[in-house]
Amino acid sequence: MLRHRSLQFLLVSLFLCVGVVFGGVVSAESAERPKLNVLRFNEDWSALKAIPEEEHKPLDAFKYIPLDDDGQVWFSLGGQARERFESFSNFGFGEANDDTYFLTRLRLHGDLHVSEYFRIFAEGKAAFSSERDLPGGARTLDVDELDVQNAFIDLNLPGDDFKGFLRFGRQEMAFGKQRLISPLDWSNTRRTFDGVLGQVTVDDWTVSAFYTLPTSILKYDFNHVDDDKTFYGLYGSGKLCDAASLDAYFLGLNNEAVTFNGTTGEEDRYTVGARVWGKLAEAPVDYDLETAYQFGDVGPGDIHAFMVASQLGYQFTEADFKPRVFVGFDYASGDDALGGDVETFNQLFPLGHAYLGWIDVVGRQNVMDLSGGVSFKPEKKTTAIVTGHYFWRASQDDSLYNAGGGVVRAGAAGSSQDIGMELDVLVKHALNTNTMLLAGYSHFFPQDFISESGSSKDIDFVYTSVQWTF
Repeated sequence: MLRHRSLQFLLVSLFLCVGVVFGGVVSAESAERPKLNVLRFNEDWSALKAIPEEEHKPLDAFKYIPLDDDGQVWFSLGGQARERFESFSNFGFGEANDDTYFLTRLRLHGDLHVSEYFRIFAEGKAAFSSERDLPGGARTLDVDELDVQNAFIDLNLPGDDFKGFLRFGRQEMAFGKQRLISPLDWSNTRRTFDGVLGQVTVDDWTVSAFYTLPTSILKYDFNHVDDDKTFYGLYGSGKLCDAASLDAYFLGLNNEAVTFNGTTGEEDRYTVGARVWGKLAEAPVDYDLETAYQFGDVGPGDIHAFMVASQLGYQFTEADFKPRVFVGFDYASGDDALGGDVETFNQLFPLGHAYLGWIDVVGRQNVMDLSGGVSFKPEKKTTAIVTGHYFWRASQDDSLYNAGGGVVRAGAAGSSQDIGMELDVLVKHALNTNTMLLAGYSHFFPQDFISESGSSKDIDFVYTSVQWTF
């Protein structure tokens, strides 16, 4: 085990050292260069053809490799190394649950373009954890020793008035603010799907349709699709006007066996939702409002559930450090009775971590969250964010669910709706274009429902990470 861990540390250290050396050289990006994306296959490095060779950076030799004379066939390499330190005190509100551990993730991809019509993209990953002495041990969120994260072909459909593609194979997905569909980059193992996706863009509007099976993590073996789940949908996004953009979507989920607050059976759930966001032209005000309604059935029970997510921000553009203050409110419905119809919102495949507290005690199911905070930039490459949350259960007859949808405390264990408060402090610093440093501290103050339903110690969470991407 120690030897294995030493090898992991050596590989990550090598990646990061290369990142510091070369990253400093590539820190001044020109406007034509693509930006690094959370979905690496969304980067188009053929843009390097338009940049004079004398302006190329050292790592550009890997990013655009022409394989024929006119550059119609070309190849790109990319990767990422991330090392994260985490420390918990009173994990899960339990006094004895203290631990410190490291999470390591390596990713490497190849991107082959054969003319403007055909493309093959493949990405591998390796995710490791040092010994984790907390409930759940080394989870599927932490460990996936060697596997395929993306492996698909694209058939491109270029046109004069539109562009589009058909994608077949294993693929990550991210839509909108990722409240319902996300690759979950915080997770050491990330999320992916097997299936088909088609996308068409006309002017400022993009419409995507997909039919997929989620992939299950096998920590020490090759992953496989979850045959018990089918996830499909239609997602459109575009600009309404200078001050407003719109997302609209229909999502379907079939799950052969689930239980929600005492109702068990096959789940056929349909989600219809929309999101409006933008910035006001006359004031430094930004806004984000999303709502979704769910219907269908779980076994003998009908589904009637909904959620609302919102945030309003104001940036002091003339002040030092450019502070932005924000307030938000999130609501996700819960059940009013044990058994029978299902009113618990299903958060699907979310990036809950970014919106409902970094400790991940609370997920977007049976919850109300009043949040507020401030972000500021001490200097150009550094951002600090302080956020406070107050959480309630939407229904006192339903459970508290965590960021992964698991039950933290059963609804019957306490009558109070007050879950608790969380304070999150996060600092991000871009050492250079390729290297990101992250550090944070979170504290959870449990309230009456937690004390009524079991152990109720305050939780402390400290983390730091360094990530290099090329």
